Amino acid sequence: MSLKSFGFVFLFVGVCLIVMGYFPKTHLFSWFGRLPGDIVIDRPGFKFYAPIASMLVLSLLFSFLMFIFRKLSSLL
Repeated sequence: MSLKSFGFVFLFVGVCLIVMGYFPKTHLFSWFGRLPGDIVIDRPGFKFYAPIASMLVLSLLFSFLMFIFRKLSSLL
C-alpha cells in the first residue's frame, strides 16, 4: 500500500467518524433500533433486544460505502 492510498484511508476513516459522531446529536437516526424486524422482549426484570433489521440496514449501508471506496481508490 502506497503512502498516498494510506493517507486516503485515514482521511476516509476520519470523515466517517466525524459523520457518525454528528448524526446522533441531530436525531436523524431516531428510527434506528425501532424498525419492523427488531425484536424486543420486555418483561419485569428482563429485557431482550435483538436489532436484526437495524443491523441489516447498517450492513447494506457499509457494503455500499465500501463499494464506493473501492471504486474511488481504483481511480487514484
